Order: sequence, then C-alpha cells, then structure tokens
Amino acid sequence: MTAPAPHALFTPSWHAELQLGYARFGDSTRPILRRHSGPLRVQKHLYAEGPQVCQHIIVHPPGGIAGGDRLDISASVERDAWAQLTSPGAAKWYRANSPAYQQLEVTVAAGATLEWLPQETIVFSAAQAELSTSIDLQGDARLFYWDVIALGRPASDERFERGHFQSQLNIRRDGQLLWHERQRIVGNDGLLDSPIGLDGQPVFATLLVTGEIDSELLERCRALDHPVRGDLTQLPGLLVARCLASEALLARGWLIALWRLLRPALLGREALAPRIWNT
Repeated sequence: MTAPAPHALFTPSWHAELQLGYARFGDSTRPILRRHSGPLRVQKHLYAEGPQVCQHIIVHPPGGIAGGDRLDISASVERDAWAQLTSPGAAKWYRANSPAYQQLEVTVAAGATLEWLPQETIVFSAAQAELSTSIDLQGDARLFYWDVIALGRPASDERFERGHFQSQLNIRRDGQLLWHERQRIVGNDGLLDSPIGLDGQPVFATLLVTGEIDSELLERCRALDHPVRGDLTQLPGLLVARCLASEALLARGWLIALWRLLRPALLGREALAPRIWNT
C-alpha cells in the first residue's frame, strides 16, 4: 500500500461558530440567541451594572488558535439593548504551517449599544493569523471597540521573526463606511523597527468609540500618565485612540483608563470593570 501524498495528509483543525443576539425587555437587556458549534461559547450572562447592561464572556476552550482553525462570531444587538462582550484572558495564535482565521460580524440597531472589550491577542512568531471584523451600526447606535495586538512574546524574548498577522476592520453606519482599516505585518519586516511603523515596540492597540467629546476631555485623555506612546484623534462622529507599548498589560491599562474617562461622557454610564479582568 502506498502512502498518501504529503498534501493529502490530514491536519487537525477546529471550526467554531458562535451566534449571539440581545434584545430589550422593559428596563432589561436579555440574550435572545446563543447558539454555538465547536469549541466557542459564552458563559452565563452577567448583570454587574444592573439589568440594562448584559455582559457575556466569550470563551475558546482550547486556549489557542492553530493553523487551519477558524472562528466565526456574529452578534446582533436589537433596538435599545446594551451588550458588553469581553474575554477571560489573552487569545493566543500559535505558530503554524497554514493560516488560521477569525471573522467577527456585528449588527447594532438604533438606540442600542455594543461594547467590544476583549483582552489582548498574542501572535506567536511563525503564526499565520488572519482576522476580519465587520460592524454595522444603524441610526444612532453606539459602539465602544478596542483591540490589543502583541507580536511575539516579549516576556520570553521572542521576536516576531516569521509568519504574518493581517486584519481588516470595517465599520458602517446605515450602510455608509465610517471606518476602514487593513493591516499586514510579516515576520522580521522593517516595519517592526521603523520609526514610521512600530518603532521597536511589539504591542499596538486601537480604540474606536462613536461620538464626539469636547477639547477639555480630549486633553484629559491625552494627559493620562501611562508608560505607552499613545494619542487620540477626534473625527466627525468617531473618536480614535492608538498606542505603542512594550507589554500588552501596559496597552490594556491605557485603554481601560480611557474607557473610564470616556464611557460616562459618551455612553452615560460610569465604567465598572468586569471582574474577569482581575483574575
């Protein structure tokens, strides 16, 4: 019996899907859809702030994403509902011989609010991570979104020498493109150390929040005393914040500090950190 050709060898991989839906009933936001297949799910819904804000923690039980894996997440937040989604820890993308994928598709109805606040994403050297995010806002829907990307493992002196990280983010309001961004970083690319790139910092983070703030609050945000290189830009209807950092925890700490300042001003509620962030 002849052995199968190398390209025919089976490579184990996971294909996981998670579908979430939220609706407003009286003064409470409740999950109306929670469907999953494969190793991707949410824990029980939490109401740390009261019934208006439904918090879910998205869990990926394998603990890491390997070559060939695919994660598909979709969420719908119906009129006047408020969903806050986070994660229990860092998402780890392992070294691989083939790409792994994550796709996020979200719809937020008029009067509704979505907070997408995951913990950091760690992309190991030689990983092939490809992420795509599409967010559709309707009417006066509100969004608070962030991501933190760590290339390599600085604590282990691992530089991002091989593999690639690429992502695409599209945010639309009533079908009109509000924000479009594409990134592709290849291992050992000159961009990693270039002063017009990451300038030798292995971690970069982005925050996007709908709405506009006054110049006084903008300066308070810029004056935050954190060991990151970051700044904010107010665009029409969208506030953008970015930073470079030596560690993911520093970048996440800066984002949380901004969230504490911006959430009351733009979303009308004090910022209460999910307990999972402290574990």
